[in-house]
Amino acid sequence: MIARGAAKGDEVTSRNETDEDVVLNISLRPATLEEFIGQKEVVDNLKLSITAARQRSEPLEHVLLCGPPGLGKTCLASIIAHEMGTKITATSGPAIERAGDLIGILTNLEAGDVLFIDEIHRLSKVVEEFLYPAMENFQIDFVIDKGPYARTIKFNLKRFTLVGATTRSGLIGSPLRSRFGILHHFDFYKDEDLARIIKRSASLLGIAVDDGGAAEIARRARGTPRIANRLLRRVRDYAQVHGASGIVRSLADEALKGLGIDEHGLDEADRRVLRTILSTYRGGPVGIETLAATLNEEPDTIMDTIEPYLLKAGFLKRTSRGREATDLARNLF
Repeated sequence: MIARGAAKGDEVTSRNETDEDVVLNISLRPATLEEFIGQKEVVDNLKLSITAARQRSEPLEHVLLCGPPGLGKTCLASIIAHEMGTKITATSGPAIERAGDLIGILTNLEAGDVLFIDEIHRLSKVVEEFLYPAMENFQIDFVIDKGPYARTIKFNLKRFTLVGATTRSGLIGSPLRSRFGILHHFDFYKDEDLARIIKRSASLLGIAVDDGGAAEIARRARGTPRIANRLLRRVRDYAQVHGASGIVRSLADEALKGLGIDEHGLDEADRRVLRTILSTYRGGPVGIETLAATLNEEPDTIMDTIEPYLLKAGFLKRTSRGREATDLARNLF
């Protein structure tokens, strides 16, 4: 797989993820749909679409992947390119600041190539509108000069596949959404799928892990493969320092408690959010801007990396008046 033309700042990371994590995540990623664990409905439908496109010798239709961070959207974009036998160019919404940046990327794509835009909801309105004819007609019109000297240059593009990924699907307008032929939503993983991912990753990392150890890590991984792999590496460090030959449930429990990860998979940042809502705002409701100001955090950080799992796990609920802690959250403290 060749990734080319990636703009600066295009790394896809989660909170607390280091450069080492980014490199190791890439090495642990599956290369084919057969190796991809979990998201069965998404994988089955993509396999069908890719097989049909290959039989017709056509590029795959544009694909939009939605869901919380760390669930495999970037990984699946690379797999799509691999399965189609083409190259992938990766960038992100914030990295494409001007229409000219997009022209350089689009005109360098070969027939059938995959253009992956992460956080596509963060494209500027000008760039987004510039993308419409490229997706529909594989043409772009670029206006140069101004006033009476203005003229339009038309670029004909080779047929490519745009794969967009977003953690905030609600921020994608209908004009852009309607131009994607394939839309898939990622949900949090089941513990048994995470345990399979952990055992596969442990094999690649050269560390033994039994069923109990994999299950314990999976239970605290917030339904997210990226977090599962990060926790596995930290437990591996703990096992190595303590001279353990492999990872068992009791060792995983000790290591994760030392990292501040409780039995629900909550870390200190999660507990801070819940404690603030419960103690400062008497359980809520509280607006996200007010909550972020109290915690000295960015609202986007709370909404993208903390809130989704708290909502899914039932510790938090979102109402028209703001965020409220549930009875389940009250029982934690």
